[in-house]
Amino acid sequence: MSRITIAYYSSTGSVHALAEAMAEGARQAGGDVRLRRVAELVPQDVIDRNPEWRDHLEATAHIPTATVADLAWADGFALGTPARFGQPAAQVKQLLDSSSVAWQEGAFVDKPATGFTSAYERHGGHEAVLLALYHTFCHWGSIVLPTGYVDQDLAHQAGGNPYGVSSIAADGPPRPEVLELARFQGRRLTTMAELLAAREGAAA
Repeated sequence: MSRITIAYYSSTGSVHALAEAMAEGARQAGGDVRLRRVAELVPQDVIDRNPEWRDHLEATAHIPTATVADLAWADGFALGTPARFGQPAAQVKQLLDSSSVAWQEGAFVDKPATGFTSAYERHGGHEAVLLALYHTFCHWGSIVLPTGYVDQDLAHQAGGNPYGVSSIAADGPPRPEVLELARFQGRRLTTMAELLAAREGAAA
């Protein structure tokens, strides 16, 4: 059974919905899944000015906080973030920036890794955010696992982003086709992690 970590940051729920769908897909493929939310950094008084933000944080407070140890534990992992000026959210960046010891120990080497995101506008930086996440995966020595057009019909129905699962927040909650692509990618991540772990075990 492959160990899969789905770690994400979400302020109002779009990325959370994608994370839940990806975790569901990973479980469908037999994965032992850790769903983790990245810790909030924004002061509470700022959050309180946005009821949707406050309500979402309260509704997901039961989900454990993501740590570098959760990523190191996994045979494969997915990171989710909203778009922030074409970059991952600062909350996710802090998690990545705290990974240096695990990285030096080789904790992420040869593990499949994928990303998912949501931006408010159709051209709000989805691809740029995913590529920025993948920069870190490259430094870690992980194996970047984009969605590509592996399932061409589903990929096109979900918006045609080959870099990873992405949603347009201005259109409302992630569309069913986008959530199905997230489940597909969760299954694919788990299957790839299983194959790589088996190959490593056979080589040992």
